[in-house]
Amino acid sequence: MQQIQRVYLSPKLWYLRVSIIEAQDIMPGHRGLEVVRFPEFSTKIQVGNQIWKTGNASPSATRSFSNPYWNEEYLFVVTEPFEENLLVSVEDQVGAERQEVVASVLLPVATIEKRTDEKPVSSRWFNLDSQLGSAGDNDKLGTRFVSRIHIRISFDEGYDVLDEGTIHSSDVQSTDKRLWKPHVGVIEMRILGATGLMPMKIEDGRDVTDAYCVAKYGQKWVRTQTVVGSLSPKWNEQYTWEVYDPCSVLTVAVFDDCLINKNTTDDTRVRDHPIGKVRIRLSTLETDRTYTHLYPLMTLLPSGVKKMGELQLALRFSCTNVANVLLQYTRPLLPSMHYVHPLSVDQVDMLRCEAVNVVASKLSREEPPLSREVVEYINMHDSHTWSMRRSKASFRRLMGIFSSISRMLEWLKAIQYWKKPLHSAVFLIIFLTLVMFPEIIIPTILVYIAFMGLWNFRYRPRLPPHVDLKLSGALDAHPDEVDEEFDTFPASASPHIVRMRYDRLRSVAGKIQTIIGDVATLGERLQFLVTWRDPRATFLFIVLCLVAAVVFYVVPFRVVMALLGLYSLRPPRFRSRIPSRVESFFRRLPARADNILSTGEGKDYVYQNPQGLLIVGILENLQQYTV
Repeated sequence: MQQIQRVYLSPKLWYLRVSIIEAQDIMPGHRGLEVVRFPEFSTKIQVGNQIWKTGNASPSATRSFSNPYWNEEYLFVVTEPFEENLLVSVEDQVGAERQEVVASVLLPVATIEKRTDEKPVSSRWFNLDSQLGSAGDNDKLGTRFVSRIHIRISFDEGYDVLDEGTIHSSDVQSTDKRLWKPHVGVIEMRILGATGLMPMKIEDGRDVTDAYCVAKYGQKWVRTQTVVGSLSPKWNEQYTWEVYDPCSVLTVAVFDDCLINKNTTDDTRVRDHPIGKVRIRLSTLETDRTYTHLYPLMTLLPSGVKKMGELQLALRFSCTNVANVLLQYTRPLLPSMHYVHPLSVDQVDMLRCEAVNVVASKLSREEPPLSREVVEYINMHDSHTWSMRRSKASFRRLMGIFSSISRMLEWLKAIQYWKKPLHSAVFLIIFLTLVMFPEIIIPTILVYIAFMGLWNFRYRPRLPPHVDLKLSGALDAHPDEVDEEFDTFPASASPHIVRMRYDRLRSVAGKIQTIIGDVATLGERLQFLVTWRDPRATFLFIVLCLVAAVVFYVVPFRVVMALLGLYSLRPPRFRSRIPSRVESFFRRLPARADNILSTGEGKDYVYQNPQGLLIVGILENLQQYTV
């Protein structure tokens, strides 16, 4: 066992907001050109390795060409200590693919103003240094022109700089510690060991694994010692973290140390191989209860899902005041700035990538270093690229919700058609009681929901949830679907494979398109009830509304509801299989589907693949709820 054990702290990250407003007295590039042209000025903003560029300033009748106007805003991720500089350069588009820097200014990041709320800071004018001509020319120009740029710069302390996936976040505190709430508990974790790890390399003719664990929660990272040459390593190391939000996630990952017997300066391309990781949501843990469990380490490979071993952990979440934990559930998940001045989805994704790069660069310089691949693997989040497997998993989750509603509707239908006479009779008595005493309807519903929650207490999960292979669709996924998930973007597969995948995607998208059209038809029929799209139908609906208004005014509401309930719960002998008049009237209403240009007659070709058509079957089941 190699004695490498270290606790790391993530660097303090800040959002730097830069607004480029306008500039004055900018001289274009290549002033000696004989051809007169309108300069195309743009601004490049750079902080370290992060670069943003504004668009070209558009011509304006009220502004001269030397006074461009942009009014564009950008965000950067910076870390303490503020050793970097903010470089703002004004460029001129002098060619098709050529920009020339005409002026620039270098601003120390440490001098920038900080803010904790949405109030904008005051903008400032900064003098630009000309980048054109010789020193003598600049001196001559300086006697006539002083180029300036109008910028608003601030550090936004009220945000939480996200470096993890939002759904698996372990830290939801703002950058400014003065805005932090007191911690509500402590999570204790003992990394006991692992069993049945897959061999990751061959040394001296035998398969071995040099395993170590890395755990991350909040700003604190920990790394265990490396157990050399063992497929069942034992660490038995304990760590604790302060918990500020019980709905956060603790991540533990196992890696194979590929640098333990190598000189890193001789082979810098060697990377530690991930074996698997476990994510534990603290809200699923009972207070002051110790969980000792073997978590399977599952990895999805191009060849399919593979079990890499099991990780044994002991966990306990403890708190001093349960009321503070319960109160945390009523507070916003993120700091208030995320709601007062929200960031777009694209901004969050790009800033998250920059934050991961900053954290990985900082931790890789620690001693011993925490390699970049380790940081990226733990902070990995689901990409937005298409995946048939994840789409199936999402629709399984959706159908799980609809199945509960479907069972309830089937139960009501069984009550309505007296398939169970005793249940129908009891339901009818309860219904009439609620109609006669309407003030107890809401209390009855709430008591019933509470009773259902208490009834399900005996079936509560005994262990923290982990990866569900059946729900993930990893066990029955078609090999081509998994290979598609690992394909690059843009696609690098052969043309005929890309064409096959495209046809499969078209078949699935066609079903989704049909469902969207059916839902739109439903909404348009409701809308056209009073818009005279169908004059006769609107006339009938208006007459029906007037008659119903008179009936509800003359007849007591309780009597009307009792009559409607008795009519709906009439025995089967008084029923007919023919659709009701109301249903027939609604289905005859028009919709805007008639105004959409159709493709024409032809056969609907569907990619005949049982695995690919599984999602089509799910969509067909879902469609029956929308038609």
